[in-house]
Amino acid sequence: MHFIEILLLAIALGVDCLVVSFSQGLIFTRNRVKNSLALAFTMGASQGFMPCIGYFFTEIISKFVEPYGKWLVFAIFFGLGIKFIHEAFQQKEEEICCIGLKCLIGMGLATSIDALASGVSLNLTRTPLIFSAVIIALGSFIMSLSGFWSGNFFKKLPSKYLEISGGIILILLAVKAVFI
Repeated sequence: MHFIEILLLAIALGVDCLVVSFSQGLIFTRNRVKNSLALAFTMGASQGFMPCIGYFFTEIISKFVEPYGKWLVFAIFFGLGIKFIHEAFQQKEEEICCIGLKCLIGMGLATSIDALASGVSLNLTRTPLIFSAVIIALGSFIMSLSGFWSGNFFKKLPSKYLEISGGIILILLAVKAVFI
């Protein structure tokens, strides 16, 4: 993957962080700076760490999957893209809003499962891990901060369109992995 593709991946993965942080920003009126930084740090760290796990897990099984690498990358990105688009049209339940340590870790893990799968794709495309993980982490940190503060200023932003955009980016990366 080239820098632009890694950046697009970071944006697509960061959409979940933006949406979760936006919802948190709508509710919090006290300690906003502290809460926004804690949330953004957790999101960025989770999004940066999970691809590493996926990347190294792939090393263990690489001799079995390497012949099918580009098709696995296609399947992972295409599946994630469809998942993002599908979730955009699902009814969202109201979540309890909290910024405690358990809640932060839970939100970080919940939003970074997709990043775990992207680590597999990074390995299969021989993309440098550390550089990619840092870009993904920074992108998620920035998107989380911007989501939180946007939530403080806007009462309704159609998150559906953000999720659809993230899904389309992932599907385009899937098609590129096979055909370009």
